[in-house]
Amino acid sequence: MSENDEVKKETPFVNLIGESVSLGPLCRHLPYQRWLSDFTTTRTVGKSRPMTQEQAVAWYERHATNEREAWFVIYERATWNPIGVTGLMDIDAENRRAEFGIIIGEPDARGKGYGTEVARLMLDYAFTARGFHNVWLTVNAYNLAGLRAYEKAGFRACGRRRECRFMGGKLWDQIFMDCLATDFTSPVLHHIFAPDQPRN
Repeated sequence: MSENDEVKKETPFVNLIGESVSLGPLCRHLPYQRWLSDFTTTRTVGKSRPMTQEQAVAWYERHATNEREAWFVIYERATWNPIGVTGLMDIDAENRRAEFGIIIGEPDARGKGYGTEVARLMLDYAFTARGFHNVWLTVNAYNLAGLRAYEKAGFRACGRRRECRFMGGKLWDQIFMDCLATDFTSPVLHHIFAPDQPRN
C-alpha cells in the first residue's frame, strides 16, 4: 500500500468541506465523554457537570437516531482530527426552522475562527440542502467569543431572556439570535443543490 493510500484511508468521510474545517456524520468511537465533561468547554453553555461513559453512549445513541436533529462531527482540515460536534436541533420541517448548536471540544482548536466557519457551513446546510428559512440559537451574554463568531457567520440578535444564567458570581442574560435564508449566501452547497443545466 502506497503512502497516498494510507492518507486516503485515514481521511474521514465528510459532507461539507470548508476552508479550515469539514463536517461529517457522527461516529460512535469519538471522545464525546471528554468533550462534554470538560468544564472549559461546557461553561459557555452553563452545563458544567461530569458525564459518565454510559451517559456519553446514551448521548450518541439519542442524537444519532433522532429524526428531528442533524448532527455532524467537526474535523480540522489540516490534520483531519475531530475537534467537536455541531448540529441542528428541534427541526420543524413544516415551519422550515431549526435550532443551531456547536461544541468545539479540543482546547487547541479554539480561537482560530473555526466556530464562525462551522456556523456558516451549518447555515448553508440548513438553507441550501434542507430548505429551511429560519435558524436560531441561544448564547449566554458572557460568551463573548461565541457572540462574535455567530455575528460573523450571519446571526443577528432577536431577543433576550434577562438574568437567567449564573456565572462568576453574577446573573447574565441569555441572548437569542437568528438568521434567515433571505439574508444568507451559500458558500459551498449552491454548487451541489442546483438544477441540472441543459447539455449542448
